[in-house]
Amino acid sequence: MDTIIKPSSNHGAYMPVPQEDFTEQELKMMGAENSDIYSPGASSNTFSNSKLTYPVDLDDKRPKIQSADFYDAETGGESRHLSALDFSEKTIRMGFIRKIYSILMVQLLMTSGIIALFCLSIPVKEFVQTNHWLLFVAFGVTFAVMIALACSEDLRRKAPSNFILLAIFTVAEGFIVGTFATFFDAHSVLIAAGITTAVCLALTSFSFQSKYDFTAAGGMLFVCCICLLMFGFLAMFFPLGQLIYSTLGALLFSAFLVYDTQLMIGGNHQYAVSPEEYIFAALNIYMDIIMIFMYILRLFGNHQ
Repeated sequence: MDTIIKPSSNHGAYMPVPQEDFTEQELKMMGAENSDIYSPGASSNTFSNSKLTYPVDLDDKRPKIQSADFYDAETGGESRHLSALDFSEKTIRMGFIRKIYSILMVQLLMTSGIIALFCLSIPVKEFVQTNHWLLFVAFGVTFAVMIALACSEDLRRKAPSNFILLAIFTVAEGFIVGTFATFFDAHSVLIAAGITTAVCLALTSFSFQSKYDFTAAGGMLFVCCICLLMFGFLAMFFPLGQLIYSTLGALLFSAFLVYDTQLMIGGNHQYAVSPEEYIFAALNIYMDIIMIFMYILRLFGNHQ
């Protein structure tokens, strides 16, 4: 059976169809009076007499909706446009956020395990409280790793070196926080952990939903951090100095948590962290949470 293809000046090309004759009754059943099937006097955009036509593009007056457009049924047109690049950037950013929180959960679980070990095991508690040199070693390790990650782009972007350094930093920081927690009773540590969890969840939710942009406040937060450090030295000479210092510290690092979270989110904010900097972004948020916990523990904990 032969097939024919007849181009159309208005609609491009037609699909190949079998060259087959139809009876008059069959034409009536198929609706020969429609323009899609040839009938005497029909448009030239059809096959020859008694042949069924299959135009590829029917000019049915419906708006053509592109892949990146959204069709508004009420107005009959395009309501908004979403480019492929925007969609790609949003997908990358969401994957970036998931990766950061996955790393952060592992860090917090490791730190929680170290704190629990230090607080619940009497021999371990006595060991870390009597060997102060270990605390200074841990401070040195955290400082060295942080400087290395901050100054070397290759170290913080390339695996597995970035994950190894982050694991070393997390263990050292967990040792510092665990040693600090041994000077408080276990009940106070548990309460501080619960308060910290509630505060961090609330601040994270606020950061995602807020229309205010805090990413431009980095310089101001840095100045506040320097002022808090100077105030910490003066607070040692006043009865209520430690209470005020701990309160201001918890508030300041709560602001840092909002700032770092919005840097991670990106979007319409003025500044954003590159998706390649997932290690550094996770490290920043981790340190914010740790500092909030330590200041809250100083505020509400019963010092032993």
